[in-house]
Amino acid sequence: MRGFGATQKNPLNGHTTSNELSRMNNQMRVVDHGQGGAPNIMTIKSDAPIPSLKNHEVLIEVEVAGVNRPDVFQRMGLYPPPPNASPYLGLEVAGKVVALGSDVRNLKIGEMVCALTPGGAYAEFCAAPAKHCLPIPQGLSMQQAAALPETYFTVWSNLMDMGHIREGESLLVHGGSSGIGLTAIQIAKAFGLKVFTTVGNQAKVEACQAAGADVVINYKEQDFEEVVLKVTNKLGVDVILDIVGGSYIQKNLNCLALDGRLLQVAFLEGSKVALDVQAIMRKRLTFTGATMRPRNDDQKAAIAAALLKHIWPLLEQGKCLPVIDSVFALDEVVAAHELMQSSAHIGKIMLQVK
Repeated sequence: MRGFGATQKNPLNGHTTSNELSRMNNQMRVVDHGQGGAPNIMTIKSDAPIPSLKNHEVLIEVEVAGVNRPDVFQRMGLYPPPPNASPYLGLEVAGKVVALGSDVRNLKIGEMVCALTPGGAYAEFCAAPAKHCLPIPQGLSMQQAAALPETYFTVWSNLMDMGHIREGESLLVHGGSSGIGLTAIQIAKAFGLKVFTTVGNQAKVEACQAAGADVVINYKEQDFEEVVLKVTNKLGVDVILDIVGGSYIQKNLNCLALDGRLLQVAFLEGSKVALDVQAIMRKRLTFTGATMRPRNDDQKAAIAAALLKHIWPLLEQGKCLPVIDSVFALDEVVAAHELMQSSAHIGKIMLQVK
């Protein structure tokens, strides 16, 4: 047996504390989005079974869960969970490990962790691969820790693994006041890049400036393509991280410098557009992108290890911290999704589960 305190065999296929077993009763509260639809389709289900563990997973008693744009798309029926993942919403949590799969060696019962999950974070208990769990950075609250996994995994994998950003380069971040945007701004500045970003109002301009952005463009008042080309003397930026898509794609290609990289992580304005792709050949551009959920466990584990090595020390120095806009109770999940869909928030939206 591993962990501490009295333990006994766990019907969830691992080990757990006897106190937790008696309290769990193998049922939990979870947000159920039924067949999908508008935010008000979501209800709280009180008798959902606690997840069974695979050998490489841990069970986390969830304290806080993050709300992310993919959750909204899943609720709407536009982003189905991958095979064998939880059907419930939610991709990141912070909480306490209460049970271990039989192959888990790197964690102990009682440890406080934050974790990237394959689904099911909007619940009292959630299963996650042990290698996708990270320690709570020293000095951060559980709310801050729960705001890390989905956003920081996504930003790191795109900027570092696919964008290959380098000190002295320039980066344009669209949606700079989103959780993804504010994270990307801070990480890019920490690694020595000049950062441009786009937002839609003055409050968001100020938030991005506070995060360290060098040039903040209010897209409702200025054409970002014109501003970027003017500031760079028509050279363009080296990397673009885009969550918008649609009409932005052509303008992004126009804004990129020689050997530039366009990283697409979402399509809030749509993914089907007519493009003149000559700029890709003329400037030797790379147009790529990725979402986190379809990646395999080993790929996600490698990202977790990189974050622990390179980003966790910065977090513990008070740098690159997540920005939290709002915290809702689990029972207020409808309001949390309505806020996410409004795009009025700045930074992350969180659910306080416990």
